[in-house]
Amino acid sequence: MESFKSNPHAIACDAATIYSKLINPSLIKSQIDAHADQINEEARQHLDAVRFEEDSIAIKSPMGEVVLALDQENSIEGQRVVYTASQSPVPVNMVINLEPQPDDTTMSTAELQLSLPFFVRKMVEGQLQEGADRFGELLARIPFDRL
Repeated sequence: MESFKSNPHAIACDAATIYSKLINPSLIKSQIDAHADQINEEARQHLDAVRFEEDSIAIKSPMGEVVLALDQENSIEGQRVVYTASQSPVPVNMVINLEPQPDDTTMSTAELQLSLPFFVRKMVEGQLQEGADRFGELLARIPFDRL
């Protein structure tokens, strides 16, 4: 399984709080709706391709909609949140790694894990890395302490 990781980002919130919010994506949707007027046009266009449900995140892609459901078995409270694609032509995981820091901040890393044939991977690896980077940046901007 190939892995595409974002750069680490500091989030001004403790890991336990972040974890509790990330396992309920509908909280993120309510914040996006409440602050839509503060989101720039480019970010809004990207968010139009994402739907947040109670326990899943659906993303429109060139392959069609990919639904990532919370994988409670592989998630570790306060350390890692895992979402797994339920109906995808290839196995896909979205992993959010959380590393608590001594000053009640958290370092987060977004990671996309996919099993792709070699020739396909070479065609899409740049887009997948960009997706992981953007998702990592998005996580760093979410006000988890106010959700």
